[in-house]
Amino acid sequence: METTPLNSQKELSAYKDGEDCQENGVLQKGVPAPGDKAESGQISNGYSAVPNPGAGDDTQHSIPAATTALVAEVHPAERETWGKKVDFLLSVIGYAVDLGNVWRFPYICYQNGGGAFLLPYTIMAIFGGIPLFYMELALGQYHRNGCISIWTKICPIFKGIGCAICLIAFYIASYYNTIIAWALYYLISSFTEQLPWTSCENSWNTGNCTNYFSEDNITWTLHSTSPAEEFYTRHVLQIHRSKGLQDLGGLSWQLVLCIMFIFTVIYFSIWKGVKTSGKVVWVTATFPYIILLILLVRGATLPGAWRGVLFYLKPNWQKLLETGVWVDAAAQIFFSLGPGFGVLLAFASYNKFHNNCYQDALVTSAVNCMTSFVSGFVIFTVLGYMAEMRKEDVSEVAKDAGPSLLFITYAEAIANMPASTFFAIVFFLMLITLGLDSTFAGLEGVITAVLDEFPHVWVRTLQDYPKKFFLSLLKRGGSASAGLEPSWWSRFQGGAYVVKLLEEFATGPAVLTVALIEAVAVFWFYGINQFCSDVKEMLGFSPGWFWKICWVAISPLFLLFIICSFLMSPPQLRLFQYDYPRWSIILGYCIGTSSFICIPTYITYRLIVTPGTLKERIIKGITPETPTAIPCGDIRLNAV
Repeated sequence: METTPLNSQKELSAYKDGEDCQENGVLQKGVPAPGDKAESGQISNGYSAVPNPGAGDDTQHSIPAATTALVAEVHPAERETWGKKVDFLLSVIGYAVDLGNVWRFPYICYQNGGGAFLLPYTIMAIFGGIPLFYMELALGQYHRNGCISIWTKICPIFKGIGCAICLIAFYIASYYNTIIAWALYYLISSFTEQLPWTSCENSWNTGNCTNYFSEDNITWTLHSTSPAEEFYTRHVLQIHRSKGLQDLGGLSWQLVLCIMFIFTVIYFSIWKGVKTSGKVVWVTATFPYIILLILLVRGATLPGAWRGVLFYLKPNWQKLLETGVWVDAAAQIFFSLGPGFGVLLAFASYNKFHNNCYQDALVTSAVNCMTSFVSGFVIFTVLGYMAEMRKEDVSEVAKDAGPSLLFITYAEAIANMPASTFFAIVFFLMLITLGLDSTFAGLEGVITAVLDEFPHVWVRTLQDYPKKFFLSLLKRGGSASAGLEPSWWSRFQGGAYVVKLLEEFATGPAVLTVALIEAVAVFWFYGINQFCSDVKEMLGFSPGWFWKICWVAISPLFLLFIICSFLMSPPQLRLFQYDYPRWSIILGYCIGTSSFICIPTYITYRLIVTPGTLKERIIKGITPETPTAIPCGDIRLNAV
């Protein structure tokens, strides 16, 4: 490789912060390829230039001698970027704001002290969630790689983190798409003059069905069930035909068709990468806010709404003395913002190099937290109305948690409002769009990781032959029919039992552990000073002492705190009247461990195949082995 000296330092400094020099040039900072040679150049940032072979003599200039060499090469084909900055912001917001913001936060809030819960929630967000969120955006934007190949530029021995993230994403898709399919079935069922979960005269109803919204005088007993509950459990889930995990019953064909439709929508939304998904989120990320506003206004005008708001926000300061409240606050903010899932790395990798990811982290985190808070008003104004109609306390109405809060309690409240059909349609449309956003993001994270790790194998399949990729989806369906993936089991009549098991064990402790090891690898092995230097190179300023303290100490302790709390008090699984057997808890831990085990497995493999003494192998394992590409005109600069 020939050496091309730069004319002056001004040619490098001419490129302003906030803009890439050109779209077809990359600046590489890192480890040079073996055998590359470069003359030294006197450049203050430690870079000199070497042209790509065939660049011609037009690039020849002179420069004084220097201390650190800089290898530069022309790279005409560059990584695709977001069409607009707002595409990226909407994608991140759509990913972070999901179904959990609507059902989990309101339930966790009132269960843990109402308005008092906002204090630990805010503290955990400032010192734990947002620093990790900022870290992943900065890592992805600087190194421009997915969650697998990025580790060759940071700390190669921890490459198993990327594999673990991809497996976790697979588990999430296995149950998350099933919940979206439930919402789709509700949406289809809503296109009637009278919503089907308002009556006890349907074929799926039992003698215990009691419609307390009817004009007749009714008596509500311990064995009474509402029409909405029976529609959800006996018609949509058909869970009464399953005896539990040991006997899931037959296939629920209406859910199979709904899931196939969801897969089709997802495929055509992301088949061209961020160029298409960045446009789709203009609808899927903004539509839920329109619906939330409509439902908030409607809920506020219902009789008894004030009772729900009071129950939601009335502070119970004694709750702050309980450790469980702080654990719930930490877990809620972590899973709401979503670091550790590889999605933020993937999305940020398509940003321009000098994009202000610091500002993006603060804005999107604030939007996410505010959405959770406002969703609480949307839910509890309606629960207050339900309590008013039932003549019960709000605490009796708000017993349901998770999907049941949406598909039973809220659906029942909507069914008894004026213009119920309209509000049911927009509500379930909102649930579908919230779910689709997060699904887009999860799959984009996995696809980016695979493309970056195996570019020569996959790029033609995904970009030049999209139909061929579509055939791979059919093959995925074939493997599913053979029972090789968890999502297939969730389509049976007892699929809700599988969804609950995966929700509790497949993601929670596993992704927390992965995020903890990721933070340790970046800030303790790659180095906090090197990371801050990378951020300064992108943004023009270095993170302050607050961020450094959070990254090095507080955020890892934040994650360790949640993990230890989970292990000390594992969840007691119960769904409706079914108590999960002990063997299912062991199965849940095995599913969670199956993803995390990728990390020690790869570390062991790396130490075995690397030549040298144990010390030399460890040093090679924690030393970046490939350079980082940094856009700068028509050259690619490598620190050598």
